[in-house]
Amino acid sequence: MKMNKFLKIAAAGIALVTIISGCGSNTTTRVKSDSAAAGKEVRKVKVAFDQGGNPIGYIDEDGNPTGYEIEVLKLVDQALPEYEFEYVPTSSEDLLIGVQQGKYQVGVKNAWFTEERKKNFIFPKEFLGLSGVGLLLKKENKDIKDLSDFAKADLSLAPIAASNAQYTIVDEYNQANPDNKVKLEAGDAFSVDVAQWVNEGRVDGGIYIGAAYEKQVLAKDGPYHNLVNDVVYNEFAVIKTWPLFNKKEQEFADAYDQAIKKIKEEKKTNELMVKFYNHDLFNLLDTVKR
Repeated sequence: MKMNKFLKIAAAGIALVTIISGCGSNTTTRVKSDSAAAGKEVRKVKVAFDQGGNPIGYIDEDGNPTGYEIEVLKLVDQALPEYEFEYVPTSSEDLLIGVQQGKYQVGVKNAWFTEERKKNFIFPKEFLGLSGVGLLLKKENKDIKDLSDFAKADLSLAPIAASNAQYTIVDEYNQANPDNKVKLEAGDAFSVDVAQWVNEGRVDGGIYIGAAYEKQVLAKDGPYHNLVNDVVYNEFAVIKTWPLFNKKEQEFADAYDQAIKKIKEEKKTNELMVKFYNHDLFNLLDTVKR
């Protein structure tokens, strides 16, 4: 009898330790088996991403999806036991069409907010990250700091597809500055090889993403590192980036909002931004206008 009583006390102590340990676990890393154990259905959702967006979203050497936006969404996935994310690498064009048609439930591509996109997608309450945007120029034009300088110098800009949010940024500037417009040409392709066009002299400059400049030009293993002494990148804005949800996915978007808010509070987005972008743009959040 005494032995049985001792075993019961020991078992209770072990259970108490287990409960205490569980209370100290991170809320953003809940296990999906909890939902299965509770009899809840785990919904699989397709997450499209632009596979050519290193370091934003890309396929690594082992064939795995990664990048800043992908790794943030992996944390969101862990925080939502009722969902299971399947990452689908694709192009920017297919992503936009696919999410709009419901082929994918959500897509990420360093996407910026535009009124036109709001008609076709759900923008959640919480943004996903931040993107530096600037001008890629020949070294001889290093004193061109922003769109105003670019327009005054009467320089030529690499064409941008009208459906690309980069086009909207320049177009908005032109509307606000009718007496000093940038010569804006709508391209046939969603994006062109800006670094190559600038290097070849086909244009004087082009809109470029700061994170891409870090990985493609500054990094020693970058595809355009050979141009590091010939071109400059002058950043003129920091812009919020968003996941684009299909119009029927409001419940999914709401769940994302709850999860990402907690992840931001834990500063995990800051850590990932430093890892993939080499600096923390969240420090500039107070200066962000859009």
